[in-house]
Amino acid sequence: MAALAVGCLALTAGAPAFAQQAAPGPVPVGTVAAQKRSIEQTADFVGRVEAVDRVDVRARVTGYLEEVLFKDGATVKVGTPLFRIERPPFEAAVEQAQGALERAQGTLKNATVQRQRAEDLLRTSAGSEAVRDQRVAEEQGALGDKTTAEANLKTAQINLGYTEITSPIAGRIGRTKLTKGNVVGPDSGVLVQIVSSDPMYVNFPVSQREFLGLKANTVKDEAHAPLISIRFADGSTYDHKGRIDFVDVSVDRATDTVLVRAKIPNPDGRLIDGTLVRVTVQSDKAEEKVLIPQSALIADQQGAYVFAVEDGKAVVKRVKIGAETGAYVVVDDGLAGNEQIVVEGLQNLRPGTPVLASPVTPPPAGRS
Repeated sequence: MAALAVGCLALTAGAPAFAQQAAPGPVPVGTVAAQKRSIEQTADFVGRVEAVDRVDVRARVTGYLEEVLFKDGATVKVGTPLFRIERPPFEAAVEQAQGALERAQGTLKNATVQRQRAEDLLRTSAGSEAVRDQRVAEEQGALGDKTTAEANLKTAQINLGYTEITSPIAGRIGRTKLTKGNVVGPDSGVLVQIVSSDPMYVNFPVSQREFLGLKANTVKDEAHAPLISIRFADGSTYDHKGRIDFVDVSVDRATDTVLVRAKIPNPDGRLIDGTLVRVTVQSDKAEEKVLIPQSALIADQQGAYVFAVEDGKAVVKRVKIGAETGAYVVVDDGLAGNEQIVVEGLQNLRPGTPVLASPVTPPPAGRS
């Protein structure tokens, strides 16, 4: 019986050894090193494209519209004919003014002769001072009539010139508001609008705090002005960069913002007046910043964090995130650089979890 008891005890004591499971092994994860890179500080704003020059074309004389000489949406140069108003009435006005001038010149010539004759008679005592004075006054009146006739002729010639309406600027022309056959005049309103196309302005409001942070609150000269790039509503980036050329002299008290303007090339006409864009302003000095892939970021109620590998275990690193740059994000605080950051296998990690780290290829650098 004693031997059986001892055997039973031995069997009972050995049972836990068979039931115990093997301890879980380290979790495989993929890591990349936190990079310390020299990057330009940037800030993003919402802006609107605006033409440098904008002209509302109007008729300056009243007349019958004979021709529309452009195609809607066409590109025009300075002096390109746009509209032609019926000329004969204005040509007749010029001829009439020319005839009035010739009559005034004849009257002045006769008045001058009469004044000279009165002066000659006065010297020989055959005439009186009263007659001489009358002749002088008549000559002055004739001179005034001649000056008026010259002005009337000039006005008629100017009005004749206004019958051909030309483009005062180079740019793209909009849709005509009136067509051939209408009577147009100064009260007809805008006939068509022309906007310049190259270069263009980009206007955007900026809070004082943000702009002072970029150290770009003044524009000293064009060569050293802060650079800007723009993105469209679909996320695509415009090919050309511009430079800030104007910062408004006062702050809008209602919004605590200052209006900033940049000039940007538009050789292909891709930018259209009034387009809403995303504006990125670049500071003039680069700074050393830590960058990590965006895929490494995790967020909870306390904010953003990443898992780093230290001594073969997963460790939580709380981070303060800055601007995005392509597939990476700038870490303003929380990492010093060269930490092994987990980017693959995050779903199985807990703080202190043993890990088997393997380096993976980091994503390509650059702004998206």
